[in-house]
Amino acid sequence: MHPSEVLFQGKRPPVLLPVCDHYAGSDKLMRKSIALQQELGPVFDITLDCEDGAAVGDEIAHAELVASLIASDANQFHRIGARVHDVHSAFFASDVAVFSRIADRLAYLVLPKADGVADVQQAIDSINRETRLAGFKPVPVHVLVETHGALEDVFKIAALQQVECLSFGIMDFVSAHFGAIPSSAMRTPGQFTHPLVVRAKLDIAAACHAHGKVPSHNVTTEIKDTGIVANDAARAAGEFGYTRMWSIHPGQIKPIIKSFAPRVSEVAEAAQILLDAQAANWGPIKHQSRLHDRASYRYYWTILQRAKASGVALPDGVAGLL
Repeated sequence: MHPSEVLFQGKRPPVLLPVCDHYAGSDKLMRKSIALQQELGPVFDITLDCEDGAAVGDEIAHAELVASLIASDANQFHRIGARVHDVHSAFFASDVAVFSRIADRLAYLVLPKADGVADVQQAIDSINRETRLAGFKPVPVHVLVETHGALEDVFKIAALQQVECLSFGIMDFVSAHFGAIPSSAMRTPGQFTHPLVVRAKLDIAAACHAHGKVPSHNVTTEIKDTGIVANDAARAAGEFGYTRMWSIHPGQIKPIIKSFAPRVSEVAEAAQILLDAQAANWGPIKHQSRLHDRASYRYYWTILQRAKASGVALPDGVAGLL
């Protein structure tokens, strides 16, 4: 049996995605991002932006451009998604109509500005209706949590089967408090210390992990100092339980990947434990004087999955575990 069948015993394994989600909106930056993904491989996702990427009056043409890029041969790894307009926008329906025609090439669609689980479900129903008419299977959905209503319903949103990732939209969330949260809470160190922002981040992460989904940390606005980006990513992963993070500049991608990737020593330990467990037919084992069983095997299996998604070199013999 495959390790996932043994370790999760009929339950759905947690969703695993590349640790970096890179956003691009202009024609030039979208093409540059795709070229970088071709160079580095599928170690990061690309989200092409229809919500903020289009000039006023150019929304439909921009969606067509985004769809053409995703449908092109340049999309080598099928790890490019798109952020559509919100479900109440006049352009939501046209976005969905455009992307339904290339649904088989989409990694996911991102839903912004949802005001609760009802908005998300309405959007999913519309997307599924159009993709079925086009002859395709349902598309995975990522949801931006950036309103009071979405945060209130965050566990219900994470429970929706088609949702695989929740992203924190910190700027809209802070702005929705109309000055009650200072602008300093949009960046470090305030974003990791202000109680209302911390509460939102923890609720999103908890909801995702409760339902086997991926929590994606908000963007870092610093684009020159990669040390700040790396520090933010390390704190998001180590202190807040996030397993993915936005990027808005190509220079942020590598620091984010490095900060989220497991250390080489962790990968080596995970590989040895799981290989020994497999040899013992997944019964309990002793490794370096410590007892391990299926509870810890699930943890180490996830370490190897994260390493693979981050492009970390894997030890010999573990390919069959993944």
